[in-house]
Amino acid sequence: MTQFEYLSVLLSIILGLAITQVLQGYRGLLLARRSVRAYWPTLIWSALILLFTCQAWWASFGLEGLREWRFEVFLVILFQMALIFMLAALVLPDVQAGAEIDLRAHYEAQRRPFFACLILVLIVSLLKDLMLEGELPEALNILFHVLLAALALLGILVRRHAVQLAIAIGTAVLFGFYVALLFARL
Repeated sequence: MTQFEYLSVLLSIILGLAITQVLQGYRGLLLARRSVRAYWPTLIWSALILLFTCQAWWASFGLEGLREWRFEVFLVILFQMALIFMLAALVLPDVQAGAEIDLRAHYEAQRRPFFACLILVLIVSLLKDLMLEGELPEALNILFHVLLAALALLGILVRRHAVQLAIAIGTAVLFGFYVALLFARL
């Protein structure tokens, strides 16, 4: 087993737990569907978290070529995956049997820590590239990071529903372009 294969097991477990977290949230909402008050930003973000997780896993294949692993590099990568898990853990509420589930109330209660984690994911992503390559990624990649961070900061600062919905939709569109332009192929 190579170093990459050995280390990627832990990263894969964390990303698998993130996917499980969102899917269990969907299961809980489906089982309690009669008492769920839907909120579009929450549902959009939960789908985006699944995509973020898949993209992080896909991008991790690029680490296979790394011949010399340093502990601090592994910690940064591990931290990025842990933050993605935290996004997954915050996006949907834990469903209690028989309880009313108000996705908007949950979103508002978790909005600031959720977007703070998203900003940290983006910062750590750039830090990871800096540590791996000795330089920041190409300008287009940085631009996507900055735009996503700006949307996340807006998500922290502005509470209005229309703005939150626009942020979720805007992030979905921006992330679609990001993956299509930078990560469509290994």
